[in-house]
Amino acid sequence: MSNSDQISRVALKKITPDVSSAMGSLHAAAVSAAQDAKVEPEILELVRIRASQLNGCGFCLDMHTKDARAQGETEQRIYALNAWRETPFFTERERAALALTEAVTFVHDGHVPEAVYAEAAEVFDEAQIAALIWAATVINAYNRIAIATRMVPGAYQPAQK
Repeated sequence: MSNSDQISRVALKKITPDVSSAMGSLHAAAVSAAQDAKVEPEILELVRIRASQLNGCGFCLDMHTKDARAQGETEQRIYALNAWRETPFFTERERAALALTEAVTFVHDGHVPEAVYAEAAEVFDEAQIAALIWAATVINAYNRIAIATRMVPGAYQPAQK
């Protein structure tokens, strides 16, 4: 099937505005919880990018790599994120957050292992772990929405500060 043969996908915001609004509220609450817990914004973007890589979500990868760059993230770290375990570019906290994100994203594959949770608990307090779990959960949900509705990457631009 070529791109021109694809059927038009549902516009969730148009068809189910209340649900879309609730999803936006969940996202806002998760961001607020992370801010209250003092989780670094850089870590949250790494979580969003990594989950989007794992899920193959082009729309969210486009959005969150742009947001990360706008916050000062380096190209080197963004390019290396897919192989974060093999690089020296990430802090202990970032590594723990990335491992937790991978476990939450692949929860079907052995759940969240005790070792991954323990690693996170060594560098994050309970409020921060909760915020990271919410951040991973929300981006995984958004990945599924973007993939299911075939949202097209490329047009997103970060908000100007």
